[in-house]
Formats: sequence, structure tokens, C-alpha cells
Amino acid sequence: MSRPEGALVIACGALARELEALTRGLPGIEVEYLPATLHNRPERITDAVVARVRAARERGYERVLVGYMDCGTGGLLDAALAAEGVERLPGAHCYELYAGRAAFAALHDEEPGTFYLTDFLVRSFEGLVWRGLGLDRHPELRDVYFGNYRRVIYLAQGDDPELVDRARRAAERLGLAFQLRRTGLDGLAAAVSVVAGREAAPADSQSTNRARRVDRGPAESRIGASC
Repeated sequence: MSRPEGALVIACGALARELEALTRGLPGIEVEYLPATLHNRPERITDAVVARVRAARERGYERVLVGYMDCGTGGLLDAALAAEGVERLPGAHCYELYAGRAAFAALHDEEPGTFYLTDFLVRSFEGLVWRGLGLDRHPELRDVYFGNYRRVIYLAQGDDPELVDRARRAAERLGLAFQLRRTGLDGLAAAVSVVAGREAAPADSQSTNRARRVDRGPAESRIGASC
């Protein structure tokens, strides 16, 4: 069996739409996705990622990268990836990656009681937050879960009025003030460009990008601010 060419990126399913858009057409880059539900189970991320890294090596990939941030693993992912000789995306979580480190730190300092949404979390809000936390059955739990929050900030990757409206309605349902911050994809694009630069194929290469979607998974019943 021939050895795969280029790099394999093992990524969080919560980044699938964005990574597919950014890597489409890039030569020498393949992307596989772990289930997005790991986004809410950070204690499971490290083992799942390492297992996929080792499987990729067994399939012959020499260059493997990880499309996760720390994502609430408390440094465990970094330690495991260092042992495997694998790099990951920079930052603590996708909010920081999208907003930029300095901008996110300023938002946090301004109001620590901020609940962040991304495009993925807006699309998943009904299942991940409302039904997942049982608020559809026990609305009185809203103040238990969100009593210490003061606002929702939607870090928007795109420019979709429907998503903005859904994010605003989500904030209203949580009883929180709403702010919109358009981040675009510059932070993620910069990280992808580093990978693309390292893995750029020769001009006459016939290699093509293949972004493979491997089970993003349904929304789970827990809410996480980790990724």
C-alpha cells in the first residue's frame, strides 16, 4: 500500500464547516473530524485524539496535525501531543482562536460572566443547551445554570442574518444581554496557512485536498465552554 502524501489534520467536528471552507482546494492537506460531542467532554479529548494520531501513523501518514486547541483538557492534550511529536492549533479554545488572544482577554476582563456562542453553537443551541440541559422540561433551571452570567457574545464567523437572529433569541431565552462581534475566520485561517505553507505541494503536483467528514456527532446533554 502506498504511503499517503501530504498532511493529515485531525480536527474537532465543531470546526468542520470552517476548516472545510479554508482547506478546500489546498494541495497536500487532508482533514478528518472527530465527533463534535467531544467538545463537551474534554476529559475524553486527549485519548480520542491520540488514538486517531496513532491510527494515522499506522496508515502511513508522516505528517499529522491536530485541529484542537487545549479545549478544557488542562494541558493533558499538549503533554500527549508532545510525546507523539504532533502540533495543535494555538490557543486555549476556539473563542480565543476566533476573536484573537488579546481581544478575547479584553472581553473576559470586561465581563467574566460571558457566555460565548460561535456559528456552530448557534446552530446547535436547541439541542446542546436548551434540550440538553433539560430547560425545555424544567425552565426553572435556567437561573441555576446561568445565574452568574450577564451577557451572551456571539462571535460570528460568517455574515448570516438568520444566525444573528437565532443567537439573539438564544440570549433572550437565557435572560442575558446580547452582543454581536464579527470575528470572521482570520484567526483560524492564519493557523491553517501555517500548515498549508509547510505542506505546500510542488506546482506540478496532482495531489488534491480531501476533507473527509468523520461523524461530527449529535449535540450532547452537557454544555461546555472548552472548544
